[in-house]
Amino acid sequence: MHPNIHIPDAFIEQIRQIIPAHLDLDEFVAICKTPLRRSIRVNTLKISVDDFLDRVADKGWTLTPVPWCETGFWIEREDEESVSLGNTAEHMAGLFYIQEASSMMPVTALLNDNDRLDCVLDMASAPGSKTTQIAAAMQNKGALVANELAASRIKVLHSNLQRCGVYNAALTHFDGCVFGGWAPESFDSILLDAPCSGEGAIRKDEDAMANWSLASVEDIAAVQRDLIISGFQALKPGGVMVYSTCTLNLSENQQVCHYLKETFGDAVEFEPLGDLFDGAEKALTEEGFLHVYPQIYDSEGFFVARIRKLASVESPAVKKRKGKFPFTQASAKEQQDIAQSFNKDLGLSIPAGGDIWLRDKEVWLFPSQLRSLIDEIRFQRIGIKLAEQHKKGYRWQHEAVMTLATGKESTAIDLGSADAKEWFMGRDIRPEGLTGQGEVIVTYRDYPIGIGKWVGNRIKNGLPRELVRDTNLFDI
Repeated sequence: MHPNIHIPDAFIEQIRQIIPAHLDLDEFVAICKTPLRRSIRVNTLKISVDDFLDRVADKGWTLTPVPWCETGFWIEREDEESVSLGNTAEHMAGLFYIQEASSMMPVTALLNDNDRLDCVLDMASAPGSKTTQIAAAMQNKGALVANELAASRIKVLHSNLQRCGVYNAALTHFDGCVFGGWAPESFDSILLDAPCSGEGAIRKDEDAMANWSLASVEDIAAVQRDLIISGFQALKPGGVMVYSTCTLNLSENQQVCHYLKETFGDAVEFEPLGDLFDGAEKALTEEGFLHVYPQIYDSEGFFVARIRKLASVESPAVKKRKGKFPFTQASAKEQQDIAQSFNKDLGLSIPAGGDIWLRDKEVWLFPSQLRSLIDEIRFQRIGIKLAEQHKKGYRWQHEAVMTLATGKESTAIDLGSADAKEWFMGRDIRPEGLTGQGEVIVTYRDYPIGIGKWVGNRIKNGLPRELVRDTNLFDI
């Protein structure tokens, strides 16, 4: 980042007034002008941390553990100039997620003390870093509702969930303020990573402060107050909500939490986060929140609060116009036939905790934990699309393989580096000396990268067009 990046004087004055005595303002300004360390999170839905470290040991990557996330690492790479991190084979196979280290902290706070994870809501989820982190902790059990207001970001969110092997998620497209009325006291845990002024993100986005003003901060804080009230209303008594932002001012952080406390009184309990990880006390506020200035951990600026709901609260009465649900649950015979075909064709099984639903000729897998909410909320998308029916059986989908296959199936074919590159460029593959018939799970270095179909001595490429890459691909 350019050392002369503009930081508004009013922002610096605001920080001067609130920065803790043990921190230095000049050091704060200096670190805001330095590049942010790159970090990744291993996706344990697909691979263990130990296996991931073994797999990338030959890449010349230096991985330094993130203290507050046992699957997170800061990364330094020798091949950074030649291959972007997003175009490595491991990223495209969903083995890791590129995620800023501080943003891993809210999910760690949400999952602390092994709270219930039967039904979880992520109120502002795109592009999916925290959503996929929650899903990995849930190990695809229960149900995860991922909400996103911006229609343009829904597609990116779905793509990241699919790549990372998440099949217990349902996507909604609402203003998060609706959940308190539409789904009162329905969720065991809620993450509200609220839209904010982005003051903490200046190290990775030199335009983060371009539209910043004290007035805009107050406007955003008003939205955040509405969101936190709605989230608390949607939370079950006894459940936990984490409120977080990537900004630094008090209006969007501490004051939003205090507003919740003023509204619902003794039903709200702030749970201190000083023991969340070694060194957490360096960012601890008097209320027990984490207010992370960038120089404390050499990270993005962040704020995290963990809130327990001790009693029921009143929710607004709403009239719902949901429309007709376009799916029907498969009969026992239909489910048996689909499961048998899935196993016969690809060697895959329908996971426990999943329900099969049908729409026209489409076959879908929904998380069973969502049954009670299907009549309450209009979902943009639920679970994963398994197949399309045709007269000779089922045409299995790319996302079914990416979410359910392990690469150890008898139908799996492992490609070499050259063929894997061809695959990611959307081209058919001709494995030397091999022929076959039917559909196959295509893998690279033992991990699934898609589904193909034998046509003579070639495997027809089944990679969705939007996932095709044509430049700057990995070497190994």
